[in-house]
Amino acid sequence: MKHFMELILKGLFWVLPIAAIAMIILWLYGKIDILVSKLFTLVGFVPQNYEFLWLLFGIGLLLAILYMVGHLVETRLANFFQSNICKIPGCSTIKDIIGIFNSSKEGDNQVLVVAIKGFATQGYNIGLMYSQEESIIKDHYTVTLSMTPIPNGGYLFEVHKDSIYVIEEATFDDNLQYLLSMGVKSMASILQTAPKEIESLIQLESWLDKNKI
Repeated sequence: MKHFMELILKGLFWVLPIAAIAMIILWLYGKIDILVSKLFTLVGFVPQNYEFLWLLFGIGLLLAILYMVGHLVETRLANFFQSNICKIPGCSTIKDIIGIFNSSKEGDNQVLVVAIKGFATQGYNIGLMYSQEESIIKDHYTVTLSMTPIPNGGYLFEVHKDSIYVIEEATFDDNLQYLLSMGVKSMASILQTAPKEIESLIQLESWLDKNKI
């Protein structure tokens, strides 16, 4: 089942960018089709009478536009547009989030699976640290506890570093499986390891020292 879910997730994240690009291309083609059809109609040319030639012309025009956009991406002009777009409220945050998921999960952008004191008087919750940057509260770090089975919501907690334990062998994908299972599968079964004492897990401060962050 774990192998099956991993392949489904890999397939999903592989198909999504292609589907998004296809939707954008179809949207652009539709807009170009409408615009050029109106221009040709004004001069008395009816594209519908030459559908195959018009199709070739539309594809060629779309490829030319994409080529120019691709060329601009490699210039300073792209950086200028990007810097201005990032001034839109929330845009830079979305960019950072996308960067986290597209990163190699190393260094400053590494996503850590951690255990913190739970809601009950005893026990722990498993959450994620999307950044190892210190909070505005000294010696505290932000931990996210996601909802289950749909992990697109949750809660943010500012937790003291001494109360954060890093589950080093766990990855973001492992935590996602844990959430989707709604507790049917424990983190130990997902990682295929024996349960551990909390003291055997490395504390965040030691992990930061070891990784020099």
